[in-house]
Amino acid sequence: MTTVDRAIDCLVNVSMGDAEPPDWLVRVKEDYFKAGTAMLQNTDFDEMVDEMDRLGVRRAILVSTIGSKRALEFAERAPERFSLAIGGLDLLRPMPTLRTLSSIVASAPVSYVSVGPSFWGDGNYPPSDAVYYPLYTKACELELPVCMNAGLPGPPLPGEAQNPIHLDRVCMRFPELKVSMIHGADPWWDIAIRLMIKYKNLHLMTSAWAPKYLPQSLLHYMRTRGKTKIMFASDAPVLTMTRTVSEAAQLDLEPEVLDNYLYRNAERFFFNGGEPK
Repeated sequence: MTTVDRAIDCLVNVSMGDAEPPDWLVRVKEDYFKAGTAMLQNTDFDEMVDEMDRLGVRRAILVSTIGSKRALEFAERAPERFSLAIGGLDLLRPMPTLRTLSSIVASAPVSYVSVGPSFWGDGNYPPSDAVYYPLYTKACELELPVCMNAGLPGPPLPGEAQNPIHLDRVCMRFPELKVSMIHGADPWWDIAIRLMIKYKNLHLMTSAWAPKYLPQSLLHYMRTRGKTKIMFASDAPVLTMTRTVSEAAQLDLEPEVLDNYLYRNAERFFFNGGEPK
């Protein structure tokens, strides 16, 4: 196990065992990640804090859905260590959904909202679709980042909606919106990089990607024009925090670039360089 001076894990799941997993999640566990049973179990608070302390991870952003309590309990017990990513939004009923989101943001430490275009609506709504515009508008009002799955999904679900090119129109229409791609952008890495060069408000996190398998084109971008754009995330327990932090520390990156990737870019993007809201 390799430790680092400091890191922020931008995407962690702690409540995978709260409900019966859908068939696609079981398939991706077995066919794609070759993972064991721990991937679909809840995470213990004390065990997670111990792992974070051993690795040098100072904060983690926990995936939660409207009405879920487990991630919120983590954040309430250790607000200096945990904040929330709110997903599971019903974008076809925008007004009640956004009223609920505003209420959550007012009462809990929310770092971003997340959407997986392939994971709802049978993959028929890419990020450029008008169905997302109420969310983008509200996120701008709340100064809340929106993080969206990009790249072909691991599960057997339609993937075209997650082509990063759909974010081109979003970033143009909403220059005030802070946007990050989730789970890399495979096989469209070059499109993602070109869009990040084009738009200041677009970023990418490497959740669900083992750092040792990140493409050389992305590593080159991190060393050059993209020093402030790429953020570390594990997607634990899909990939463990221990594995991803250890592999990240062994990347051929200069210390400043590695610190940007592991810590500073997320601190700036999600926490305005300071404490969570």
